[in-house]
Amino acid sequence: MNDELRRHGRGGLVLVTNGIACLEPSTVRAILDDVAAFDAFSPDNDPWNEHDCAALTVKGISILWKIDDRQRQFHSPDPADPKLTVRVLTIMLAEDY
Repeated sequence: MNDELRRHGRGGLVLVTNGIACLEPSTVRAILDDVAAFDAFSPDNDPWNEHDCAALTVKGISILWKIDDRQRQFHSPDPADPKLTVRVLTIMLAEDY
């Protein structure tokens, strides 16, 4: 479900921080495309194989993205159940983390 949200924007909310939103539109598009295409997951950066967080560089800009599982105000009791869970993909400048 995390990959579906990250790759296609389906199954949750996609948010970009002000730092990302203030960039040139072509840079924002490149960032969104690179986040969607990201596939360099490994045991070092994704030890639980959840595909929920990564860092990358786009056009020389350090980016972080992460997916949180929420049930309105709190963490979902069952993140694997899309009926109980809202996934939120946040894309931000690394310096803003």
